[in-house]
Amino acid sequence: MAWVIWRQHRTAIAGVLALVAAAAALVLFEGVQLHNAYAAVDACRPVSSGPCQQAENNFANDNSFTAGIVAVLLQAIPALVGAFAGAPLLAGVFETGTFRYVFTQGFGRTRWAAAQFVSLAVVVAVAAGTFSMVFSWAYGPLLGMNGYGYSSLAPTFFDLRGIAFAAWTLAAFAIGVFAGVLIRRVVPAMFVTLVAYSALALATAVSFRTHYRQALQSTNPNIGAPAHVISRSWELHGKTVGLSTLSATLRPVDVRVVSSGVFSPGPSTPEPFDPIHYLLSHGFTWVASYQPGSWFWPFQIIEGTWLLVLSAVLGGAAIWLVRRRAS
Repeated sequence: MAWVIWRQHRTAIAGVLALVAAAAALVLFEGVQLHNAYAAVDACRPVSSGPCQQAENNFANDNSFTAGIVAVLLQAIPALVGAFAGAPLLAGVFETGTFRYVFTQGFGRTRWAAAQFVSLAVVVAVAAGTFSMVFSWAYGPLLGMNGYGYSSLAPTFFDLRGIAFAAWTLAAFAIGVFAGVLIRRVVPAMFVTLVAYSALALATAVSFRTHYRQALQSTNPNIGAPAHVISRSWELHGKTVGLSTLSATLRPVDVRVVSSGVFSPGPSTPEPFDPIHYLLSHGFTWVASYQPGSWFWPFQIIEGTWLLVLSAVLGGAAIWLVRRRAS
């Protein structure tokens, strides 16, 4: 059976490995540049001095945008694996009708479907796990920096590191396999896989992950990486105030409020001027809801666990459907 699976799916296996290898090569290239640029920042002493803090800030400003764009593009890897390796895995034999021949070879439906799913799932998980280690090394200089760069819990980077990336890739693969058995058509199953995975990933980043643990609150206006700030607001006498109240307070110094944390000085604004300090001195309180960077591994374990359970459930459901519906 191992030989049959290899012969049948060697193109899909090669495609998964090629995709992950290409992404790893891109990340390695970016990582070498980041580490070289960060070497001067890392060697600066004392770390808390003004020049060192400015050097770290300059490094983050120069590299954060490109790193963020690359990370967004890498988010597509699990979806592509699910659509192009998972969806056709079992849907192909049903769409072409070759399952009638396959089931006469003495494998048994359950054994055949389980072997197909587990074999490729192992390849997918190992490849994704290897990539996540490469990514964590490459982007280490930008992740978890003291007040600069990106938080270790930032949605763009969190699911590309640790065990989460392997878990997400495996879940996307399982979604594709289940959709393929359910629909029995390759192209529609690929489309459903992309939509279902995208919806799950978006819901997790926006909502699910924020509820793994109750967020903490801080009145420190400088809070940032390695903490992940979920929301920010201004309060006056214990009540949240809107932009109109902030604008009215800052109008005498000609500062326009763009958002709760972004200000645009006008031509008559005195220099130097710190709008946050100005608001604090007028009785306002800055309140931030955040998740500490130390929660990275607990969150990784939580997310990896439920994604693994989801993958097992979807894989088991696909195997059950093969046994029940194949005819």
